[in-house]
Amino acid sequence: LKWTKCFDCGQNFHGAVFHALAWAMWKTYLGRPEADPYRALSMGVLGGTLRNSRRLEEALPVLEAYLAITQRYGLEATGAQTNLANCLGDLGRHDEALVLEREIYARRVATLGVSDERTILSGSNAAASMIGLRLDDEAKSLVRDQLLPAARRSLRVDHHLTLRLNERLATALGSDPKHTRDDLLEAETIMQ
Repeated sequence: LKWTKCFDCGQNFHGAVFHALAWAMWKTYLGRPEADPYRALSMGVLGGTLRNSRRLEEALPVLEAYLAITQRYGLEATGAQTNLANCLGDLGRHDEALVLEREIYARRVATLGVSDERTILSGSNAAASMIGLRLDDEAKSLVRDQLLPAARRSLRVDHHLTLRLNERLATALGSDPKHTRDDLLEAETIMQ
């Protein structure tokens, strides 16, 4: 897509340049019908750049509108849901994020299987929201019983996502108000 990648060097745009191009993309496709996939995509790109620029309050209504349009016209909505869930999580609205993340994770398990990297990432996002909501037992169960075995099997033990899952498990073990000495020792062992 000409709005996201440099024609000369092939690198993805980022920062202020990408943000300016996202606004230009939105303005270019705004006149198209609401159901036009490029118009919807431009809204998603704009919402993503606002979020990446930490302009979360501005990103939220754009991402909500993007999700509504993708659902209304039968466009692929998983990316829109993920971006919205991430924005909600960044805003500290973990309860709302978790509703979307559970839905995304369940859909990816059903369509891609438990060992797909995108499924594991979706589960990791859900675990992060669970930890933010102090649902430590649920987070521990998800990470320990489902995500880590799948990540170790299909990715590698040194893959960034596997390492992140280990960190999530250690956080859930250590932050649980009912933690035992064994929980703290396990968390320490994981983090070494």
